[in-house]
Amino acid sequence: MGRPSSPSGQDQGSAPPVDALAPLRGQGPAVVAVALGGAVGAIARWAVGLALPTPAGTFPLATFLVNVLGCFLIGVVVVAVTELTTAHPLVRPFLATGILGGFTTFSTYSVDAQHLVAAGRIGTAFTYLGATLAAAVVAAWLGLAAARFLGRRMRPSTPGGTG
Repeated sequence: MGRPSSPSGQDQGSAPPVDALAPLRGQGPAVVAVALGGAVGAIARWAVGLALPTPAGTFPLATFLVNVLGCFLIGVVVVAVTELTTAHPLVRPFLATGILGGFTTFSTYSVDAQHLVAAGRIGTAFTYLGATLAAAVVAAWLGLAAARFLGRRMRPSTPGGTG
């Protein structure tokens, strides 16, 4: 037979209650940095969309460009704030997660592809999906590599050293 339950009906062997907000404590400044950066990035993405409107059924050039450029810049920022400088702890959340996270857009990428499929433009949809994925990965790698290359070139050489 089983163990008798506690008077409250709770199983006494259960884990203590989890404080779901515990990981967020002390994160106020980072939340503000991400939110402000996200607003800047989203407005920039919106402006690119206004500058490069996509006629129905055509390759979504604006979204393609913001995603590829954003991935390149995320590569640059990550190297700059983690390898080349001693940045303030809020710089990466503001620039990478905030501005560039708000600038790039997986949701619009997905909706654009769905609209192309709905318009019967299957080839364009798959070209867009594949080209964006490939170009974004290459762009991120190029951003990392470019920042590292420039970082090495900009470092002052040490006398008698290999720097």
